Amino acid sequence: MADQLLFNPRTYDPAHFDPETRRLLRATVDWFEDRGKRRLIEDYRSRAWLADFLAFAAKEGLFATFLTPASAADGHQDKRWDTARIAALNEIFGFYGLDYWYAWQVTILGLGPVWQSDNETARARAAELLAQGEVFAFGLSEKAHGADIYSTDMLLEPDGDGGFRATGSKYYIGNGNAAGLVSVFGRRTDVEGPDGYVFFAADSRHPAYHLVKNVVDSSKYVSEFRLEDYPVAAEDVLHTGRAAFDAALNTVNVGKFNLCTASIGICEHAMYEAVTHAQNRILYGRPVTAFPHVRRELTDAYVRLVGMKLFSDRAVDYFRSAGPDDRRYLLFNPMTKMKVTTEGEKAIDLMWDVIAAKGFEKDTYFAQAATEIRGLPKLEGTVHVNLALILKFMGNHLLNPAEYAPVPTRRDAADDAFLFRQGPARGLGAIRFHDWRAAYDAFGHLPNVARLREQADALCEFVTTAAPDEEQSRDLDLLLAVGQLFALVVHGQLILEQAGLTSLDEDVLDELCAVLVRDYSAHAVELHGKDSATADQQRWALSAVRRPVIDTDRSARVWQRVEALAGAYEMAP
Repeated sequence: MADQLLFNPRTYDPAHFDPETRRLLRATVDWFEDRGKRRLIEDYRSRAWLADFLAFAAKEGLFATFLTPASAADGHQDKRWDTARIAALNEIFGFYGLDYWYAWQVTILGLGPVWQSDNETARARAAELLAQGEVFAFGLSEKAHGADIYSTDMLLEPDGDGGFRATGSKYYIGNGNAAGLVSVFGRRTDVEGPDGYVFFAADSRHPAYHLVKNVVDSSKYVSEFRLEDYPVAAEDVLHTGRAAFDAALNTVNVGKFNLCTASIGICEHAMYEAVTHAQNRILYGRPVTAFPHVRRELTDAYVRLVGMKLFSDRAVDYFRSAGPDDRRYLLFNPMTKMKVTTEGEKAIDLMWDVIAAKGFEKDTYFAQAATEIRGLPKLEGTVHVNLALILKFMGNHLLNPAEYAPVPTRRDAADDAFLFRQGPARGLGAIRFHDWRAAYDAFGHLPNVARLREQADALCEFVTTAAPDEEQSRDLDLLLAVGQLFALVVHGQLILEQAGLTSLDEDVLDELCAVLVRDYSAHAVELHGKDSATADQQRWALSAVRRPVIDTDRSARVWQRVEALAGAYEMAP
């Protein structure tokens, strides 16, 4: 019997979506399955450009249907920006190969500034390009400055006719080799400060657009390109001034959410391979899965993966229900970018410890999974940047709850229009949250949920009695350790909310929370050892350490679920 918590192409039926979404998701799975494992691996190894895949997507209208908001759909009833089905497609792409996901992901980023723009000409052009099967690119980062948009060297010189001439380079720009439209961030030479920012649309086929190289050795085309006296007409300008700055950050809010579900897809495919291999390999007369440490590692990997899915699915609901008076998604977004993706790394590492040398073999999906999983936490500002962002929400989230109407499960066929009118990218510290304790209280009868709740309460005590002083607040090394503790509280909260909405097996939930209790204790010990930790902070850190509640019968029941994954799926050759 297939595990209902994990994606399995053999049994996949996205019945909770509308008919056209179901058709496109299933057609995508079938395209990959028909292509076969050998071909997918060979394309990955040969660094082949994704022409066949993009031709399939164009023929089916996949990107156009999923990535055209209703406001630009010209009445097409199936076109909308629906975060739930976008997340489902992320998972499928991750399952079969991150290169496919990447071409789609950077198309999403390239579209962000366009769909936020009031430039109807540019919007109509983007919709038409999508309908033609084109991909898009997001020209933000630069070689010298990374994503530091304050320091952009893409310069726009007024041409005297109401337009500009753009000159400068961009770096780490996915799809820069083929994009029908590249959203490029720059600044005017005649206006100082943030009022001089400009987002404009460029065409990678224009003679003044010079493709320098692919900066990575991969099918993912992560380009360096240079504009030389590129003509920017008035109809190419998407945003100016502070609106351009906001469009950059708000695009990241929309687009980088996709990292989490891609990570989930990678881990699911790797999980099937790892458990199947371990179950079939005989060592000292016994299957590898007979060894207690192997069972523990694979069980931990499994429950971490389940936690990734639960958190990400619940975060979708907050994205889709967001509005000017409910911006809680701005915390859950860096959580998906940082916490879910690093959980993916941990899950892969646990599996790899079990399958060992098998994880290097060229005919496995696992070999690419072990490589590609590393990139996801680093594709948006690194773990450190996202942890620092998460910390901005800690005081209000832990100590200052507000009343909100319950957020339902959002799988309805609605257009998530607010994501393209988020407004100014500021005021994060003023965002309020519902009381996190309710999710923990709902499962307080489970021993490890109760133990994790103790640790969350302890963090509230830390914030009120031993928080970093003004000098320590400049010590990012110390603050990041605190951020890891806070992230675990938020991670647990959304997991528990989703567990309640989906009637998750309580054995799985308690086993998962046992892992999170261990994680919290490890981060507390890390805080204890920080150079600048005060004596009070050191005492608090050790007092927050907890041992998870051990239940061998519960662990055995969860192991049976893991063991059943052996042979449950193998990709067609």
